[in-house]
Amino acid sequence: MPSKKLKETDIRKMIVSAYMTYVLEQEKRPSSVYKFCKSIEESEESFYEHFGSLKNLQTSIWNTFYDNTMEVLKKNKEFGQYSNKDKMLSFFFTIFEVFTLNRSYILFSLNENGFMLRNMEQLKGLRTQIKEFAKDLIEDGNAEKSSKFSRHNPALFSEGAWLQFLFLLKFWSEDSSPGFEKTDVAIEKSVQTVFDVFDNTPLDSIVDFGKFLYKENMAH
Repeated sequence: MPSKKLKETDIRKMIVSAYMTYVLEQEKRPSSVYKFCKSIEESEESFYEHFGSLKNLQTSIWNTFYDNTMEVLKKNKEFGQYSNKDKMLSFFFTIFEVFTLNRSYILFSLNENGFMLRNMEQLKGLRTQIKEFAKDLIEDGNAEKSSKFSRHNPALFSEGAWLQFLFLLKFWSEDSSPGFEKTDVAIEKSVQTVFDVFDNTPLDSIVDFGKFLYKENMAH
């Protein structure tokens, strides 16, 4: 007999999948939890056991993309031995593979009210997760450095990683190359630039970092 926890996980996944399908088929978001639940023949009670609101569900979808990415990375037994740069490369390659599997929904979400800024609320949880991932990489790297002058600023790097992600997300959303090969090139180039910046370029603020990243990678 399946455990209660497993069953709840299955219901949660079902609601997420049904929501994404609803949005794509109707080409709009449901106007209420009631109407959404009625359309998928699920009780409101069941919905609220897993999500506090439709907005909460939207945010959870992006969090799930991150969770799926980390699950794939952790299955690679060699990942823990990678350099920080290779870990970041693997992360970005993998999360955009996950995005590609859900491209139609993501493009709908990003273009719904104009790209990016008006949609930042649903990316709130993902932003926290990506920043924590980047911060952990830098803190691990700093622990191996004897001189405090050669250590990197975790807060600055984590904000930089988020900026980098946004650049890549926009690039990927507009990429029409076969297999999104141009996005792969952009990922490699931007990750190389980020680590070059932190190794060789003195930066005083995240604004400086953003300007540098845009100039070096995304201005073409």
